[in-house]
Amino acid sequence: MDELFESFSKKNILVVGDVMVDAYLYGNVARISPEAPVPIVDISERIYRLGGAANVALNLKSLGATPYLCSVVGNDEKGKLILDLMREKELFTQTIVHSNERRTTLKYRIIGNKSQMLRVDEEDLNALNETEQGALLQIICNLLDNNKIDAIIFEDYDKGVLTAKNINTIVNWAIQRNIVVTVDPKKRNFGHYQGVTLFKPNLKELKEGVHCEESVLSLETIQQMMKDFAQNSQIHYLFTTLSEKGVAMYDREQDKFYHYPAYLRKISDVSGAGDTVIAVATLCILAGISPELTAQIANLSGGIVCEYAGVVPVSLSQLKSEIEKHQLL
Repeated sequence: MDELFESFSKKNILVVGDVMVDAYLYGNVARISPEAPVPIVDISERIYRLGGAANVALNLKSLGATPYLCSVVGNDEKGKLILDLMREKELFTQTIVHSNERRTTLKYRIIGNKSQMLRVDEEDLNALNETEQGALLQIICNLLDNNKIDAIIFEDYDKGVLTAKNINTIVNWAIQRNIVVTVDPKKRNFGHYQGVTLFKPNLKELKEGVHCEESVLSLETIQQMMKDFAQNSQIHYLFTTLSEKGVAMYDREQDKFYHYPAYLRKISDVSGAGDTVIAVATLCILAGISPELTAQIANLSGGIVCEYAGVVPVSLSQLKSEIEKHQLL
């Protein structure tokens, strides 16, 4: 197991996608507003955390790898906050594009008496314009030309940073350089990732992506959906998270399907679990771990972070301890 984790520290990972601030406003509720029948939350604490693709980068760094985060933020206070948080976490900021045309995404979660009462989002969902897209691709091209990049992770939250054009361009660059490509997709670009190494939707995203309207699916049906999509899109590994039902992995080259149930845990918050799963799965693939073991370790990592309130990265020590506990290695 030590060799596995030592290998993580030698990997340079390019993360491309939507970044955001996850804000948590904690307080107490003792009365109802006289203006409307809503509770008044007396705020006592504000916490700001990196979310989206930035959380993927944090997970990679927490596990010892070197992440390069490429994204676009607005020239606004929230954009400055993201850069400040990145510097605080010792992430490179030179790979971030600044735009006068976009709003930086911020998600406020208002929590009263330990229960989330409301979420308020500020964001820009429009696709990047030509100038922004050109600037992003130039940064990525320079990184690929001047650094040894072992893998590229696409972290798509449908906020506009990833488009069919830049996905196709970056995937082609990766294939030319024999770089592993992994994807955490959303609906808008679901069908634009042909030829990637690993594609990781959750079950809802998979159903939307293949236009399945059935509400309840058997494991056999899920397997067939995964197989059909992987073969049509020439994806090496299709890895689907199934919430309380665990995870499923389809290996196209071997034409094998694996399913692993979820580990029993006390779930506090599922936010950011997908970010952790894609980070861990990518590092396991780079380490030469089998697809079935990759699925199990990534499944384990996602469960770990669900035990914590808010978006948090998995720690190296926690993951080691859980792998030993469940005798995966």
